[in-house]
Amino acid sequence: MVSRVIPVDTFDLVIFGATGDLATRKILPALYRRDLAGQLAEGARIIGAARTEFTDDTWRAEVRSVLDETLPADLRDTVALDRFLGRLGYVPIDVRGEAGWPELAARMRADVVQAYYFSVGPSLFGDLAQRLHVHGMNTAECRIVVEKPFGHDLETARALNATLAAHFDEHQIYRIDHYLGKETVQNLMAIRFGNMLFEPLWNAQYVDHIQITVAETVGVAGRGGYYDKSGAMRDMVQNHMMQLLCLIAMEPPYAFEPDAVRDEKLKVIRALDPVQPADIVRGQYAAGNGHASYLDDAENPASRTESFIALKAHVSSWRWKGTPFYLRTGKRMRARTSEIAITFKDPPHSIFGAQEGQKSNVLAIRLQPNEGIKLKVTIKEPGPGGMRLVEVPLDMSFAEALGTSDRDIADAYERLIMDVIRGNQTLFMRGDEVEAAWAWTDPIIAAWESREEVPQSYDPGSSGPEDALMLMHRDGRRWREVKP
Repeated sequence: MVSRVIPVDTFDLVIFGATGDLATRKILPALYRRDLAGQLAEGARIIGAARTEFTDDTWRAEVRSVLDETLPADLRDTVALDRFLGRLGYVPIDVRGEAGWPELAARMRADVVQAYYFSVGPSLFGDLAQRLHVHGMNTAECRIVVEKPFGHDLETARALNATLAAHFDEHQIYRIDHYLGKETVQNLMAIRFGNMLFEPLWNAQYVDHIQITVAETVGVAGRGGYYDKSGAMRDMVQNHMMQLLCLIAMEPPYAFEPDAVRDEKLKVIRALDPVQPADIVRGQYAAGNGHASYLDDAENPASRTESFIALKAHVSSWRWKGTPFYLRTGKRMRARTSEIAITFKDPPHSIFGAQEGQKSNVLAIRLQPNEGIKLKVTIKEPGPGGMRLVEVPLDMSFAEALGTSDRDIADAYERLIMDVIRGNQTLFMRGDEVEAAWAWTDPIIAAWESREEVPQSYDPGSSGPEDALMLMHRDGRRWREVKP
């Protein structure tokens, strides 16, 4: 199956912080891939803006060098690369001063889509919004894209939302979470709401529990200063994992459109029960396997910041009352994997008696690596000798099932940036969603800070602290294995 490429309207996209890591590692390669696929209109332009004193030509040379280093061989197309580089321009700019702003304003075209990507730290969001206003670039139809973190707590999130709202309407603000751009995350909604098979079973009557795991093999070296001020709760649970939980637990929206979907996600966040201290496990990775410890990577020997967290949450709604949601994320774990696993309840009565091969049905939705969906079912083992049961997977890897390659499956940033140009906010967070997530998260963080808890140590290359295993064992359940 060949994926359809639907071209977007002509646009001017300004990337503030264009020389930074996010822009060069994610945003520009994503735009190149969309151009290679034929999705960018002929007159589309991409304007870099940063403090570095590049000209248009030196900026193009810099981007060519970056793409040559980062692109796989099968994506290096000379004609496409020259076309893409021809779209690029550059304006040296002082975010907090006046230098460069008149030149940038003069480059913007009034008759095309205008988008501004804030690929900078949140402390500069207000300055950028104000400068765009002062120089007349915050037109009624322009869009701004802001990256996480969306605040450090509820108070700062409200302040950030108020700052942006002073210059832009909510429909112009695109709070980007790349997890929502993943093919499998969107397929989660298609599976639930596009098939009669699953939705009638998607509730507490049939689902025993749900696990959401985001495991990483890397530590925090190189970004320890930032990470030590946030930790796994702020860095992962409050945003990425919260969004995944919402998509699993939300009610069917009346339509697949921005406010309909986001209204239902907001209801889930507001229905989350407070988490009890006994239902949270925090950890820090120790030294081992040739790696430094978290304390060394963070350069803070007294740090109480967690690099791992596991917790049990409940959603107080008719659909999910009594069904636990187990969330787990950590650094320096055994494998890099992101997965949602819906474990269904056992049959009320087994006509086959107690057998080793009879296990609960599990729908596993894998976000990375190797995006795909797997449903584990029980069947009879082939051959004579009676009714022996075994567990087998019905496996759908997107690359295999749809006849696509990795080149055909768009990266999350590719999809989300194109949605910005289209003006589609369905996969972007609304301001009240962000604030509701912080309202749930803040008391959890405040509770362990008041107790001055020290995270438990865990070995690098493991599945986390021992108490995380006990969090499940005491409920008669087990974490799914963390594996590639």
